[in-house]
Amino acid sequence: MIRSLHHNAYRCRDSEETRKFYEDFLGLPLVHTIEIGETKSGRRTQTLHTFYQLDDGSCLAFFEAPDMPFEFKKQHDFDLHIALEVSEKDMHAMLEKGKAAGIETRGVSDHHFIHSIYFRDPNGYVIELTCKQPGHDEAMDPARNGAAAKLARWQAAKAEAMRG
Repeated sequence: MIRSLHHNAYRCRDSEETRKFYEDFLGLPLVHTIEIGETKSGRRTQTLHTFYQLDDGSCLAFFEAPDMPFEFKKQHDFDLHIALEVSEKDMHAMLEKGKAAGIETRGVSDHHFIHSIYFRDPNGYVIELTCKQPGHDEAMDPARNGAAAKLARWQAAKAEAMRG
C-alpha cells in the first residue's frame, strides 16, 4: 500500500540556479545529491540528482543531465504546477519576498477552500504556495463533494460532444 510521497523529480537547467531558488528563496534544504556516471542500462552520463526536503520529509528532486536533450518551456498552470502548503502568514510573506526579489509572482488567488500564490522557478515550472481555508477538509471529502459523480458527468458530456 502506498504510504506517502517520497519525491517528485523534474529536469533542471542548472543545479546551482535551481538550488538558489528552492533552498535560498523557498527555504527547502538541499538534503541529498547523487552523481550519476552510468545509467542502469549501462549508458555513460554526467548527471546530478538533487533533493530538497519539505517539513513532512518528502522531497522535490531535480536532474541536471546536460548530455540528454530536454525542451525547457514555461509551463502553464494547467500543464504542470507544484503546489506546496504553507501557513497564511508565510504565504503573504513569500508573496512580498518574491516581488522584492524580482521573481515572477502572482496572487493571491481565492480558490474558496485554499488561497494561493504562484512563482515561476528558473526552469519554467510554476510553483504554487497554498494555505488551507475554513471548509478545506469538507471540500476535499469525496463523501461530501461528489467528486466521482462530477468525473462521471464530465466523461459523459465529453463522449456526447464527440458523438455530436
